[in-house]
Amino acid sequence: MNRFYLFILLILTIASNLYSQEEIPMPKIPLIRQLFHVNIDDAKEKIIKLNTFDGKTFFASNDSLKNNEITRILRVHINNLQATIELDSTFLENDKFIWLRAIENLLSDFIFNYKTHTISGNDLGTLITSFEEAMTLERKQQSIAPIIYKNKFEISNIIFQNAAFANNVGNKLSKDYLLLKICKKQPNNILRILNNNPTVYYADSLITVAAYRNQEELYNYAASPNAIGDTIRNSRNSLVRIISRLAKKNTGRMYFPFLDLLAKGKIKIDSVEKALQNDESYYKLLVSTQIGYAERMSRADTPLVYKTLVDKLESKAVDDYIDEINALHDEKSDAVRFRKIDSLSPAELYYLCVLGEEQIYTSSYLGVYKRIFERMKVARSDSLLKKVNYDYYKKFIKMAASYNMLEDFLSRMDTSTSDKLMRSFVNDLASKNTLEDAVDVADSYSSISNKKLRSLILDQIQKNLFEDTTINKRSQTIYRLLYIIFLSMDPENHIDLTKQLGINPIFAMPNKLLQDTLGRVIIQQFFYGDKDGKHIFDAFLEKFRNENWRIIQSPEWVEVKSVRGSKVHIYANKPLDAEQDLDTQAQKDLIFYLDSLNLQPTVVIHRGHSYYLKSTIDQLSSSAKVVLLGSCGGYQSLSKVLNICPQAHIISSKQVGMGIINQGLINVITEQLREGKDLNWPAIWKGLTAKFDDIKDKEKFNDYIPPYKNLGAIFIMAYDKAME
Repeated sequence: MNRFYLFILLILTIASNLYSQEEIPMPKIPLIRQLFHVNIDDAKEKIIKLNTFDGKTFFASNDSLKNNEITRILRVHINNLQATIELDSTFLENDKFIWLRAIENLLSDFIFNYKTHTISGNDLGTLITSFEEAMTLERKQQSIAPIIYKNKFEISNIIFQNAAFANNVGNKLSKDYLLLKICKKQPNNILRILNNNPTVYYADSLITVAAYRNQEELYNYAASPNAIGDTIRNSRNSLVRIISRLAKKNTGRMYFPFLDLLAKGKIKIDSVEKALQNDESYYKLLVSTQIGYAERMSRADTPLVYKTLVDKLESKAVDDYIDEINALHDEKSDAVRFRKIDSLSPAELYYLCVLGEEQIYTSSYLGVYKRIFERMKVARSDSLLKKVNYDYYKKFIKMAASYNMLEDFLSRMDTSTSDKLMRSFVNDLASKNTLEDAVDVADSYSSISNKKLRSLILDQIQKNLFEDTTINKRSQTIYRLLYIIFLSMDPENHIDLTKQLGINPIFAMPNKLLQDTLGRVIIQQFFYGDKDGKHIFDAFLEKFRNENWRIIQSPEWVEVKSVRGSKVHIYANKPLDAEQDLDTQAQKDLIFYLDSLNLQPTVVIHRGHSYYLKSTIDQLSSSAKVVLLGSCGGYQSLSKVLNICPQAHIISSKQVGMGIINQGLINVITEQLREGKDLNWPAIWKGLTAKFDDIKDKEKFNDYIPPYKNLGAIFIMAYDKAME
């Protein structure tokens, strides 16, 4: 009898120690289970060594008290679990093996997840105590679901996956809880997770969540003839029901730009369906929707699928209107060329400009711009901006500046209004994750000749930099760089941007920097096989038929080599028939030839109309350090060139590219290089300005922007350097 009471006392002592977490002395362990204990002890030491400074404490954080507590739980709680398993007579022998293995796996799983950064060191203590709670519930044949529910996914997952709980009575509910945690952790994968587990009780709620996150994905699943598809189609949520209905239509995605309005009952599917029957009606509906969304965006109310609307509006603007206007660039009659946009309103024309920036030709832009104000009863530009809720107004200002129409645009409103608008133009330049707005401001400033307007912009930048006490580091960097760059435009300020900003020289390109290891300067020219291309190619060759150069003909290209002075090699594809894409093939073959000889062009020249420019840029070598874009509106493509050649000096025209000017630039550049001279851009520009004495040629040459005035490009280089 005394032995019985002693046994009861021992059990009570063990339970009390386990609760108070005082360390239980480890009993003698049978040989058959010693290896399990050794493995557990080793795992404890491995955890300590994962992140330690003294070899004794697991450093989970910078909180020493918390580190000591987690280390104590690891050592004491795990020890007490081991001791309890060995001392508790209610454990069957097989159960002891199972639970000792479970503890070993618990620690091993933590080590693996910690090393793979899927669990935090701070979670170790909670993981162990939660395992203890789950173990108690399992031994009572009760559900461990409450433990899975209350813990974070990383802890719950390790416990749920432990083999000791494989047959727990609450496994189904635990799995449901775990799936819910995964969905919360990976909201972009909700539908994929539900597709494999369509019967969970919360499926409908999560489908609604997914509908507001990814309408495209829900659209795809809604059409599926399976369980998840049925659940989606049976949903009572208005947005889910609309998407399910659209999934049955062949043109369902064409309705997506209006999903927000459809879900709120502000527009009917039938109305969109009617607009879809006519390209122009559909474009007009897109524009009116975009204007409404812009007003909501100004109130920080972002509509559903807003980006989808913008993308669709851009594609329709380009595909249905801009491409056709561009294609008729040789048409002498404006009435014929712009007939396609005859029925578009000023606001609808506005979006052709701002969303077609990368595709629109100079002459196309000028024609659209002109028609915007011709169709207004009162041709006020501030009224136009109010009509579109100031949507993309910074882009419109930047384009107007680039095409020399900014003064005209600002003159169509009161001076006080235009001043306020331009101050707003240079505000909040760091609000986006990109540098787009800041680059637009830099490019616009270089295009402005009005001293008063320049002064206003500089004044606002100065205020943002020096008077705004809330400005963050990124904003400060942006405004500081713009301030220095803009000041440098005035020679009286004597600002050396190379020294001030730590960027490569922008006023000159050293000859040495353009040479390869053999001292050669490799120049590549792109020609295109239309009527104009063949003419300018012949004119190009004619300039090199002298004693300083030798021309070598090949079937698809020519090589022009200097025979006197420094080594300059010019490679130019022949303008073979464009209709058969022979010019394109010649370019590809020439590039392959250059690559095979390891000839890397450091000067690249585009000769041809603006609609060929994309092809040249797509084939542009990253080795290029000087790039001449000899086409209309080449100035609009600076950012694309800089993405390929971040340090390149770029020459481009804001408006009309002229063969006589392009050839004049080529003559000067090649001759300077042949003579071994650096390319001093201010000197080159001064000489060419004097050469083009014809009024028309001089005006066109003034639209060409030298590298040291490409402020957007300079800003990008300076920003990248500052961020280093």
